[in-house]
Amino acid sequence: MRAITLRPWQHDALDAFRARKSPDFLAVACPGAGKTTFALAALRQALRTERRPVVVVVPTQHLKHQWAQAAARFGLHLEADWQWRMGLPSDMHGVIVTYSQASTSAKSLARLAKGGIAVLDEVHHAASERSWGDGVRSAVGDAECRLLLSGTPFRTDDNPIPFVTYSFGDYGDAVADYSYGYGDALAEGGVVRPVFFPRFDGHMEWRSSDGEEMGASFDEDLRRDQWGARLRTALSPDGDWLPAVLAKAHERLVDIRRTHAGAGGLVIAIDQEHARVVVKILKRDHKISARVALSDDPKASAVIAKFAQSDDPWIVAVRMISEGVDIPRLRVGVLATTTATALFFRQAVGRIARWTPGLRSQKAYFFLPDDPRVRGHALTLAQERRHSIEARRRSMEEAGFDSTATEPRAEEQLSLFQALSSTVVGAAADGSSSTPVDGIDPSEDLEAGRDAFAGFDVVLPPPPPLPGRQPDPLDALSEMRTRESEKRDLRDFNMVRVTELARLTGWDHARINGELNRRAGIRSIAEATVAQLEKRLKEADRWIAAG
Repeated sequence: MRAITLRPWQHDALDAFRARKSPDFLAVACPGAGKTTFALAALRQALRTERRPVVVVVPTQHLKHQWAQAAARFGLHLEADWQWRMGLPSDMHGVIVTYSQASTSAKSLARLAKGGIAVLDEVHHAASERSWGDGVRSAVGDAECRLLLSGTPFRTDDNPIPFVTYSFGDYGDAVADYSYGYGDALAEGGVVRPVFFPRFDGHMEWRSSDGEEMGASFDEDLRRDQWGARLRTALSPDGDWLPAVLAKAHERLVDIRRTHAGAGGLVIAIDQEHARVVVKILKRDHKISARVALSDDPKASAVIAKFAQSDDPWIVAVRMISEGVDIPRLRVGVLATTTATALFFRQAVGRIARWTPGLRSQKAYFFLPDDPRVRGHALTLAQERRHSIEARRRSMEEAGFDSTATEPRAEEQLSLFQALSSTVVGAAADGSSSTPVDGIDPSEDLEAGRDAFAGFDVVLPPPPPLPGRQPDPLDALSEMRTRESEKRDLRDFNMVRVTELARLTGWDHARINGELNRRAGIRSIAEATVAQLEKRLKEADRWIAAG
């Protein structure tokens, strides 16, 4: 196999992975640094002597297919449509599941993962719910090796992250086996973009749940239980603040698109209703038809994929554009949500920080409300953060930032809350008050000419052989079709034949499927190899031709 070029951090991390003395290896790298490439190179190394089952666990359904495509470029075939009744198809190296699946299918996964290799992508999600953490422990606890990946290995709750080592036993800071932060990536060049934060103050007026009319700017002192109402008022589509900030963000995007024609923008909205109103504002004020990706829309992944391949200017998302979603053309973001945790903020910024080769200037801009929590996250983003389950980040609290605050609590009776008005005020309104991610002067064009990083050519051992066709995984990388997608198409073709046979024979689908499986010599269509699915299709065509 030809050599693959790894970034210096990926090369160093791979060396550290080879030298590990524990079954668990935590690699922390900022969004856009290339964690998936490192992980797949590590998988190839770990599989060099024998074929062992691979289980990859990811946060979202969308990432399952993204991982399958990336793995295929390394000659590794992973089944993204795995279900708990399935084993491991003989022509696949492993499976990809979500953390939710790992929780509900832990026993089935445990049988598959025993003695194998597990990759837990954005592993902090495993602690989002206790059942997820317990489930993933059961699912991959007997794996011989567990590679843990995260760009944000800390949480705002007290749930420990499975398989992560802490500095004081069961508490303290998460200890990484290899770390690569924003500062490292910016210094190296050609990895991530410098991100700048135009912050917008405003004057907001609202009626609280007890009927009191209140007004304040982001600079004024308020009780912490009033911060959420102030932020929600600023983001209300009935006020002037949100349209004004969207206008500034769109102006910046138009300017960027003069030199980066396909550049895109992302608005992170509060909920479905809020997202649809943002779309209406963009249409009304700027004649833009923005795409919408909603967390409970089954077509959301397809919307994101189409936007990534298009040159459309804006996408509006609700809890969908998360870790690992790779849309390098995003250059402008607008934080228009009431979620204000440090974890969410870092994840959101990561969406616009991914480097695009071939562009001289790649500054990215994240437009923010000048809420004290958000301001604090912007000022401290470059600091390496670790999950701490002691004292709820005393330093943040002492500074006046509530790192645990998200939506207003239920007892605030939001049904009685009413946003009255909001306007943009202050020097930051023109976007000139920008805080860079690493203390860099926004006037400095430090990212220019940084495409050529000093990479390392690494020859990886060949992937374990599988039945069926074995294309060179490094030939025509972008055109390579995953075995998973090939099998999905063959299953669809088989389904069409079954419908036709039902019409011809009068048999029900279950009986026809059973007969076709018998003729093709397979137990289950879900576990069938490509060759078996092709044979089944030929048997169906013969049956149809025979009338």
